[in-house]
Amino acid sequence: MGPYVLRRLGQSLFTVVIVVVSVFMLLRLMPSSGYFTREDYVNMDATARTAYLRNMGVLDNPAIQFGHFISGLAKADLGRSIAIYPRTPVLTILAEKAPYSLWFGLAALVISMGLGLGLGVLMARQKDKVADGIGTVYVTIVRAIPSLIWLFLIQQWVTGLLGWPMVFYGDRPVSWILPTASLSLSGIAWYAIWLRRFMVDEENRDYVRFATSKGLPRRRVMTGHVLRNALVPLVQYFPQQVLLTIAGSLLIESIYSIPGMGGLLVNAIRQQDNPIVQALVLLYSVLGIAGVFLGDILMMLVDPRIKLEGSGGAKAGKA
Repeated sequence: MGPYVLRRLGQSLFTVVIVVVSVFMLLRLMPSSGYFTREDYVNMDATARTAYLRNMGVLDNPAIQFGHFISGLAKADLGRSIAIYPRTPVLTILAEKAPYSLWFGLAALVISMGLGLGLGVLMARQKDKVADGIGTVYVTIVRAIPSLIWLFLIQQWVTGLLGWPMVFYGDRPVSWILPTASLSLSGIAWYAIWLRRFMVDEENRDYVRFATSKGLPRRRVMTGHVLRNALVPLVQYFPQQVLLTIAGSLLIESIYSIPGMGGLLVNAIRQQDNPIVQALVLLYSVLGIAGVFLGDILMMLVDPRIKLEGSGGAKAGKA
């Protein structure tokens, strides 16, 4: 187990290095106007702008800039906002925005898992029946139609019907319901369709036929064997989804004006606030890589069929 974990950790760290270098280089290709506030850019002449950029170190050799960048990351210094919150440390901004994304994300995750897994079990147990058909229609609509369309329709229809606010207000709990529900819809469909698929696959296994032939009740076979084994592949994605809740949803937070991380990234890109864009892209990437790493380790722990080789690799053993 130890060699495998170390190997996966090394691969994850190498990926993080690639992401850091890529983000650094791509941001240096952005227009230099992203390092000025609008007022400064308009009021400065070309000479003043050059002097300003040189003072910031933007005109230094890329290797020197990268060294300063890595040094800042080591000190948890992500720079300062330029356009959105001028001269405010990016870390302070993220600390202010993260709780909104975290709480909405966790609430949506709980709802998605609860309703999605329940719907998936119902669809598998009622395969090719009414419940399965209704669930399939729901999953098809959510996954096939661009999310912006049905999210906009939900916002317009529900707010008009129930008189709820169209945007988020921190002091009005009723305005929290629709964003949370909207954030849950895709997750419900994802959990439902994949759990149904894995359960149907498990039902065709030899061990299920053997258990049924011994006279075990169908409910016991479905719960004690089929459902338990069907949940194993989903476990791999759970850490990634939990970690990415802090990053927020770009679409939902923008639609409902939630002051979280997702809306901040959209706004930063729109206003070319390079330090914030750089910090958020790195955060999204690192959280995703960490989620994949933890998912692999969790998968290894919960699936007894995975065997570890002496060289540190992992392979699926015989069921």
